[in-house]
Amino acid sequence: MSEQTLYRKYRPTNFSEVVGQEQVVGVLETAIKQGNIVHAYLFAGPRGTGKTSVARILAQAIGCTNRDLYEIDGASNRGIDEIRALREAVGTMPFESPYKVYIIDEVHMLTKDAFNALLKTLEEPPANVIFILATTELHKVLETIVSRCQTYVFKKPTIKILSQTAKKIADKEGFKIDEDVADLLAFMGDGSFRDTIGILQKIIGSSADKKISLAEVQSITGAPPIKLVYDLVEAIADNNLDKSLAVVDEVVSSSADLKIYLKLVMREIRLALLSVFAPSLKNKIMTEAGDTEKEFLAGLSGRSGAKNLPVALAEFLDTYNQIGLAYLPQIPIELALVKIFKQ
Repeated sequence: MSEQTLYRKYRPTNFSEVVGQEQVVGVLETAIKQGNIVHAYLFAGPRGTGKTSVARILAQAIGCTNRDLYEIDGASNRGIDEIRALREAVGTMPFESPYKVYIIDEVHMLTKDAFNALLKTLEEPPANVIFILATTELHKVLETIVSRCQTYVFKKPTIKILSQTAKKIADKEGFKIDEDVADLLAFMGDGSFRDTIGILQKIIGSSADKKISLAEVQSITGAPPIKLVYDLVEAIADNNLDKSLAVVDEVVSSSADLKIYLKLVMREIRLALLSVFAPSLKNKIMTEAGDTEKEFLAGLSGRSGAKNLPVALAEFLDTYNQIGLAYLPQIPIELALVKIFKQ
């Protein structure tokens, strides 16, 4: 399978198939039913959250066929000449649809001159042309452009949504995947449907059987054994520096990616802190955790050094970006642990 084949294969084709962006979809569907179609939409949000998929579905919902749908990559068509050519093209009539739809992805990559040229078209658009602009960096889009568009913000899907998506696709492809394995895969997808499904595809492509194991996910992603994540958090909560350093040494020996390891450690500490200090969020937090993780989190609060956890999270936030800069990647983590226990 070529890269992103599964992502394309299981990309939603109508509003009912879109998951994780129910609010955006609901507003769009209502507007279309009421005939409130605007000439310019702006979809903003992290990569892999479905902006382009929803743009295509929106185009289809307002009657645009493939012949009248144009997709432009703003990163590779970012200059004034490309936008001038687009301005000339919008003046022609659609082939067979009520609207010509132009989807411009990564619109923030346009040059200033190109933005200004696009602005002139957005100010006086032809009646039968609709623009759908997509961006991962809304702050880089000119305010004058934003003001001419109806803006929709896409949010990162939760780990649970990504996990369920991975399980559903794996099942359709004839593979079995346990919940805790799917949860790890979803975490590694970092809030992106595209990345989560991309990792799943790599695992399926190298799997020796029809069952996706925890070891396979760890091998493909560089994720450490989850036991080593729990061991470090427990050692910190037990006020045990010696054990903490020994766990880090074990992680290094396992050849796991230390940035991924620390990211998983920070996730567990954050969930533990929120479950203690934000009771109103506890139920929401627990829906994101598997059964083993729930049991682990519940056992942290009564440990003698639990007061170290907020300090550890603060230290690790700074440490995370230093890992790739040290000649031994474990040094920033080791120094952070010494600081945590010496405060």
